[in-house]
Amino acid sequence: MALSEQDTDEQLLLAMAGGEMEAMSAFYRRHETRLYRYLMAKLNDSFVAADLLNEVMLEVWRSAARFAGRSKVTTWMFGIAHNKVLTHWRKLGVREFIEVDDTLADETPTADLEQALSAVKDAERVRAGMQTLSPPHREVLHLVFFEELDYAEIGRILSVPEGTVKSRVYHAKNLLKKQLARAMRSSRKT
Repeated sequence: MALSEQDTDEQLLLAMAGGEMEAMSAFYRRHETRLYRYLMAKLNDSFVAADLLNEVMLEVWRSAARFAGRSKVTTWMFGIAHNKVLTHWRKLGVREFIEVDDTLADETPTADLEQALSAVKDAERVRAGMQTLSPPHREVLHLVFFEELDYAEIGRILSVPEGTVKSRVYHAKNLLKKQLARAMRSSRKT
């Protein structure tokens, strides 16, 4: 099979299932940056993220023939990545969900997330705010805002109901808004 940059992910998987290394290379190049960003958002460790990126791609290679097409290839790939992260955390003895007190009083006069985000022009504050969130909250915001996936796709990746995804997004947005408001208040004092 002659490969081109216009080949779909499904075509690349079919070629990988046939053992074509060129297809794996094309698939890797196409998805490595996006997948690495996702892993970094979950792990905040560049070395582990790079290792897991390679593990995910190896699993994609091994499982290419079993891709059933019930979801997008990227949804399937992110599901593999999610499971690799969970396995990594289990090996470390880390609990998947670290509870965050989302009942903290909102001390900001602006209760609108979009206003808070637009008021904070410094991307470092947003990144720092994201890092204060629990892994499930950080992950769901990454999938919504950076990967632009819908709730149903995210639910398939995380193996949770769509309603759980909606709840996590709601709470994560509120927690991020509180963190950004605190950062804005502290910057005004300096």
